[in-house]
Amino acid sequence: MGTLRFVLGDQLHRRISTLTDCDPDHDVVLIVEVMAEATYVRHHKQKIAFLFSAMRHFAAELEAEGLRVDYVRLDDPGNKGSFTGELERALARHACDRVVVTEPGEWRVLSMMEAWREDLAVPVEIRPDNRFLCPRAEFADWAGDRRSLRMETFYRGMRKRTGLLMENGEPAGGQWNFDHDNRKRLPKGHRPPERPRFAPDAVTREVLALVEARFAEHFGDLDGFGWPVTRQDALSALAHFIADCLPTFGDYQDAMKTGAPFLAHSLISPALNAGLLTAEEVCLAAERAYKEGAAPLNCVEGFIRQILGWREYVRGLYWARMPEYAATNALAAKRDLPWFYWSGETRMNCLAQCIGETRAHAYAHHIQRLMVTGNFALLAGIAPAQVEEWYLVVYADAYEWVELPNVHGMALWADGGVMGSKPYAASGAYINRMSDYCGTCTYDVSAKAGPEACPFNYLYWNFLIENAERLEPNPRMGMPYRNLARMDEARRAEIVADAQRFLDGLESRPPPGDLTTASKGSATRRGRRSPARSP
Repeated sequence: MGTLRFVLGDQLHRRISTLTDCDPDHDVVLIVEVMAEATYVRHHKQKIAFLFSAMRHFAAELEAEGLRVDYVRLDDPGNKGSFTGELERALARHACDRVVVTEPGEWRVLSMMEAWREDLAVPVEIRPDNRFLCPRAEFADWAGDRRSLRMETFYRGMRKRTGLLMENGEPAGGQWNFDHDNRKRLPKGHRPPERPRFAPDAVTREVLALVEARFAEHFGDLDGFGWPVTRQDALSALAHFIADCLPTFGDYQDAMKTGAPFLAHSLISPALNAGLLTAEEVCLAAERAYKEGAAPLNCVEGFIRQILGWREYVRGLYWARMPEYAATNALAAKRDLPWFYWSGETRMNCLAQCIGETRAHAYAHHIQRLMVTGNFALLAGIAPAQVEEWYLVVYADAYEWVELPNVHGMALWADGGVMGSKPYAASGAYINRMSDYCGTCTYDVSAKAGPEACPFNYLYWNFLIENAERLEPNPRMGMPYRNLARMDEARRAEIVADAQRFLDGLESRPPPGDLTTASKGSATRRGRRSPARSP
């Protein structure tokens, strides 16, 4: 009799709490590929391939260490297709007298685990996820019953607690945040650093064939798959970022460029969120580069803030406010998600570029996510649940704990200000300033009205008009509303007419079954509707 140690596909770290006291003589490590997890939303093909390959490699590493691993492949005979079904089968096979798991990254899976405690004949121990720097209980104590939870306050507390970028009790460089230094547009002729991609080995090639056969209709391409699927490769990717990209990361982290989807971004988020890397080692590597003079402080601070600040913060917020948080809709947004989010077929070049790169790589960087695809969804009033499902589907690093707060609170302001004091709404001028997209767009970013004007321009002002009752009293919205007040009635009517014409032209019929150009969505996930269609 021993312990069945159930490791989920995004918990692939040897020191995960499930395995800390694993007894190789008596315990069994269970890792499973199940259809329910691959299809509860129609995940990007590369996300499924990345996780299945990383899981198989991790299982092999545990076996090489001498641990007893029960690995269930998707196509194994008898696979029940769900966590619960496979856990029950494993208990019958191994006659273990208890189950140990680490808390998951999604509310629905935690509910599943809690049901195991009631339904299984053996005790189930759910342990904290020790890969994070801020335990859930500690964040909950910090959050209390406050309505607004500001990341900057949390981040400063985490800096003090961890000592990262601290000197004699004060922030390195005399200030906490160097964000104002990190908003530069790419200079002409700028050449982004070459990025390593990891050629699929035999294990990954087998997984790619499986995914193409079983998930052919899912969104995304498998050509060019190059994610690190082992800890060794993930560490190599981190080392490359620290040495070759971090020194310029901060300056241009908000920039966007046609044909350059990665720029100097780290590309480690899929590995980090799956457990191949830990937040602590990533932050320490970046801090070491600063201390050794290999990267400037603004770049290092900006990167550490993304991990120690945003990543830890959104995870804490998710668990402190769920499940009620997901149901909020402060701006009463209800329009269906346009079809072009799946097809990329739109005259708006910025959206076409970002969606096309997402299809090809299961990746887009944070400004593309927030200020292009997210900004459009905000301005167009798209239903939060549909937008959130899209983000969960299309990115290799997306899990609900990180995706939902970022989209719900940051991109859509659906939480009414819990995360951000004001919506991140912007016209085409922002995209033009931070990218080269507008120069080759069929729309005119300098035009304010008419069918050839950039839709972001009139949608921005229409958004302010439609949401004036809710947003105008907000002190941080004073300037845009003062500018709106200077417009005469004819101009305001023109804005509304342009926006209505454009929005009425977005198709909203259900997509066809082929998910290589669309997604069927998930009617069961929190009652969401299927994604809608638009040209």
